[in-house]
Amino acid sequence: MKFDATAVIIAGGKSSRMKRDKALLPFGGFSSLAEFQYRRLDKIFSTVYISSKSNKFDFKVDVIEDISEISSPLVALISIFETLDINEVFVLSVDAPFVDISVMEKLFKRLKETKSDIIIVESKYGLEPLSAIYRRSFLKEAKFALAKDNHRLQSLFESLTIEIVKIDNEKLFMNLNYPSEYVEAQQSLIKE
Repeated sequence: MKFDATAVIIAGGKSSRMKRDKALLPFGGFSSLAEFQYRRLDKIFSTVYISSKSNKFDFKVDVIEDISEISSPLVALISIFETLDINEVFVLSVDAPFVDISVMEKLFKRLKETKSDIIIVESKYGLEPLSAIYRRSFLKEAKFALAKDNHRLQSLFESLTIEIVKIDNEKLFMNLNYPSEYVEAQQSLIKE
């Protein structure tokens, strides 16, 4: 185990571009992408959960169910802090299977150096709000945004202190949004 910390895999999205629930797609020798992510994070973190609308998984895992039917990372993050008595959490999108321990080490190193509300990766694609560490101090502004029905995490960042960790390797942040990306990711995994 590397970190005495909590990690949460965000898996409550609609998967509208994939046309089926991407969290449940087989991946990396596991029955689902969710299980692939869970098994690898479970070796790194002392506690791992999955955030979702319901427990739809065919393996034993603690699920944090969203407090709202609306599918958004904002709802997931608020649900995490409403459910768990923790001061900070590392979150990772279920569809980002290549974010590795080197990224997590950089985020946790920066966490020790700053009091910022959010420590977030910036890749060549921009800010990666689901490859980040959130502190509980983010919750008040998050609830305010939810009350205004503003689900864009980027707009929330303007009213919080954020610490950016730049990472240049774009392969680490390949998201599986479309069937073609899913196929490409599986092939990439086989080559490693």
